[in-house]
Amino acid sequence: MSERATPKPEADDPESGSTDAEAQPRTDEPADERPPVTTGASSVIRALEGAGVEAAFGVQGGAIMPVYDALFDSSIRHVMMAHEQGAAHAADAYGVVRDEPGVCLATSGPGATNLVTGLADANMDSDAVLALTGQVPSDMVGSDAFQETDTIGVTAPITKHNYFAGDADTVGDTVGEAFALAGMGRPGPTLVDLPKDITQAETGRDPGPARPPKTYNPQMEADAKDVKVAARAIENAEKPLLLFGGGVIKGDATETARAFATDHGIPVVTTMPGIGSFPEDHELCLSWAGMHGTGYANMAITHTDLLIAVGTRFDDRLTGGIDTFAPEAEVVHIDIDPAEISKNVHADYPLVGDAGRVLDQVDSTMAHSPDAREWRDQCQQWKSEYPMDYAAPADEPLKPQFVVEAFDEATPDDTIVTTGVGQHQMWASQYWTYREPRTWVSSHGLGTMGYGLPAAIGARLAADQMGDEDRTVVCFDGDGSFLMTMQELSVAVRENMDITVAVLNNEYIGMVRQWQDAFYEGRRMAAEYNWCPEFDKLAEAFGARGWRVDDYDQVADAVEEALAYDGPSVIDFHVDPAENVYPMVASGAPNGKFALSEDQL
Repeated sequence: MSERATPKPEADDPESGSTDAEAQPRTDEPADERPPVTTGASSVIRALEGAGVEAAFGVQGGAIMPVYDALFDSSIRHVMMAHEQGAAHAADAYGVVRDEPGVCLATSGPGATNLVTGLADANMDSDAVLALTGQVPSDMVGSDAFQETDTIGVTAPITKHNYFAGDADTVGDTVGEAFALAGMGRPGPTLVDLPKDITQAETGRDPGPARPPKTYNPQMEADAKDVKVAARAIENAEKPLLLFGGGVIKGDATETARAFATDHGIPVVTTMPGIGSFPEDHELCLSWAGMHGTGYANMAITHTDLLIAVGTRFDDRLTGGIDTFAPEAEVVHIDIDPAEISKNVHADYPLVGDAGRVLDQVDSTMAHSPDAREWRDQCQQWKSEYPMDYAAPADEPLKPQFVVEAFDEATPDDTIVTTGVGQHQMWASQYWTYREPRTWVSSHGLGTMGYGLPAAIGARLAADQMGDEDRTVVCFDGDGSFLMTMQELSVAVRENMDITVAVLNNEYIGMVRQWQDAFYEGRRMAAEYNWCPEFDKLAEAFGARGWRVDDYDQVADAVEEALAYDGPSVIDFHVDPAENVYPMVASGAPNGKFALSEDQL
């Protein structure tokens, strides 16, 4: 993945414990009027304030209590979530929208382990999150004390780096380093485990500014010789295709990427995490590719002779069978993380560096644009041959695609869409026209059901704190996905958050049911959800507004009323339980062999 183009300053050696005592933290309160640092816990909070943190999401508990006590006097807004998984997802989405690490807190033992799903999700999607976890006192570690878990061991595989705090004098510096590291280079989650004796211990030392480790220096620009060779390949391509991944957005490279595509007349496909990196209503845009991507995007990948991939890791949901992926193409691969180059798809022209900087390098090296007029015409023809449409007979149940389109038409272009995972996620990505980055907030690599509602809470707070209080936040969820984290609706009500949840209720774990019908002879084992509660009434019980919609003629009014309501609202859309997501590339199949119906699988 790529990163934001501005490099952070180097850190002091964390082993030496050195710090810049002259640096002034960024807070709304003058430094001489803030409470002095007296404990390890207050140093932790001072480090967050110094890093510019304005919000944190968490759940209180015994081992983390000293940190919460220090948070009492802070300007940082804390949102108490109903479950730690929700805290991690909310912090994740908050960071995505604000383009900075989100912060979550949890106590030791079950508090920390409840963060694991959210941290694994952030790790797979390269989202910057800082987790602070309480831990039993240092002298009790390893004794199986009450609510003790080896949090460092548990989270090592799913974090960019984690830390065990061992000194009250340096704990603030450690937290600052973890925060900076989360957002630098290829973003990802970091974690600091905080033993209670460390956070309670006395210290008068102010932490220095948030800096990444001195040894962490991601490569920002590609080798000039490699750039020159890649530039010649692009100039000579007859069927060039740009593939924009999530790294384009995370690296704040969308403007550079858009200019490169339009200046050179090269068609664009995106990955699912890359949705919003290029306007989907632009004539060069073929939307997103992969298992449930558009037919025209997958046809373009199948027939391109030069694939210019920017900020993508080529996951299996994009590629289908690796041996058949872009079979006629040479590959230019631009990525900040050298480990991703040729990991899954061989790169003929590897370019390691920041997405925006490397694209600028390539652009300035190119002598002319490729002659791709016939190729552009071919891509437009595929758009005509494989349109994204669906049948909506009046005598059949409400189609979920219709609901997504109704919301899209009723909301501004900068609306933030969050989702859970399943069929509803696919429809929300297929039938909404995304024009801006950071408006599509979803779980991709881990595929975490339940992500949507807490993500909407995080996105809402991020927009509010950025001065966009009037910005619309819509969460599309499925009945199964909503059931996993619906307790967070209590948080939205308590905080009076203006979010609208659209539950596409088909009384199934829809994607499981679709696969069972297609590949398991219709044996629908443990996929039926026909025992669901009435979500509209449940919303009212939480203190939100609720609607139930069964028919097409009810959709427009319900959408209008829910969007107009100043607070959390839930619409329970009872949609066609037999509706499937198409196009579909069977697992491991070539992208060009996408199915438009079950009998084509």
